[in-house]
Amino acid sequence: MRIAMISEHASPLAVPGGEDAGGQNTHVAQLSTALARDGHEVRVYTRRDSPDLPAAVPLPGGGYVVHVPAGPAEPLPKDALLPHMGDFGRWLGERWGGAEPLPDVVHAHFWMSGLAAVTAARRTGVPVVQTYHALGTVKRRHQGTMDTSPPRRIGYERTLGRAVDRVVAQCADEVRELVRMGVPRNRIVVVPSGVDDEVFAPTGPVAPREPGRPRILTVGRLVERKGFQDVIAALRLIPDAECVVVGGPPGARLDDDPHARRLRAFAVALGVADRVRLVGAVPPDQMPHWYRSADVLVAAPWYEPFGLTPLEAMACGVPVVATAVGGLTDTVVHGLTGDLVPPRDPRALGAAIHALLEDRVRRFAYASAAVDRARQSYTWRRAAAQLGTVYSAVVGVRRTSGAVA
Repeated sequence: MRIAMISEHASPLAVPGGEDAGGQNTHVAQLSTALARDGHEVRVYTRRDSPDLPAAVPLPGGGYVVHVPAGPAEPLPKDALLPHMGDFGRWLGERWGGAEPLPDVVHAHFWMSGLAAVTAARRTGVPVVQTYHALGTVKRRHQGTMDTSPPRRIGYERTLGRAVDRVVAQCADEVRELVRMGVPRNRIVVVPSGVDDEVFAPTGPVAPREPGRPRILTVGRLVERKGFQDVIAALRLIPDAECVVVGGPPGARLDDDPHARRLRAFAVALGVADRVRLVGAVPPDQMPHWYRSADVLVAAPWYEPFGLTPLEAMACGVPVVATAVGGLTDTVVHGLTGDLVPPRDPRALGAAIHALLEDRVRRFAYASAAVDRARQSYTWRRAAAQLGTVYSAVVGVRRTSGAVA
């Protein structure tokens, strides 16, 4: 099939770690590659944010990234992109069937991409599949007045869920949230994100570490909701262990990052600064080295739509201690591949980490089960195959109904 992916702010060519560059970028890149390997023709449409970008760029694993002129050709925060989604959708609608062949199906990633997709679909009749990646209701619940989303986001998300042909949720928690929003349950299918089990594996190079000192690794963008402060606070209950934080800007620019400065000051105030190390962003091909160097991966977000880093650690044979939120309650099986604790509870987090570090046999059992679970249930190959079935279903329905010639 000809598959059009729309990812308005999250280009698969971007390096994850920036303020608006994270799991969605990786998801779209890896999924597009897996679909291309299955023989599909994949084009990813993302907003042009620089005048120097070429019109189209080949993806290393197959397919193309197309840069769409929508708004100024400069970086903009994703929350400022809504006024440009009409232009984005109209450009697609004019191009498909003209300069480019009409796609068989459109898969929109994030709610604003969905608005652009529906705009284009009205003109072309192409079926639309929607993945939200994050929901405004959840963000508003946890961030309150700190939420910078456009005011009408939740209403748009609700309308989208009823307008598109299929909604792809990434976990059971998201299904429950969508149903509460009023999205019909029979329109929702669960297809979780994946992990590249050829890259993330138990064997291979290991990042250097201090002999004899347990290593706790935590990974992600340096934003408050990721819970890094809770991990640092938990160190008070874990004698001798070091906490390594990977993510954010490159190490040389950490001093300029406000959240990195706050984390360092917090560690000093708690008296654990000598056991906290902020590494900054590392090249993607070195991430497995860091996972394999850890005794435990800690993921302590306040909320998390899915969460790729626990999966990557599991595929590397690392047990996980995570907060029981969002997709983490699906990927991490409590008592089998890791332990789940309440969010924003450093004491419970510290107790769980300490107990696991003290129990070598349990860590080994968790690690073995984690690798098996990642390989059996969460590969990009599996996700691509499941989505191929979803795409075929919506294309078939449209053709049977006469909506697509």
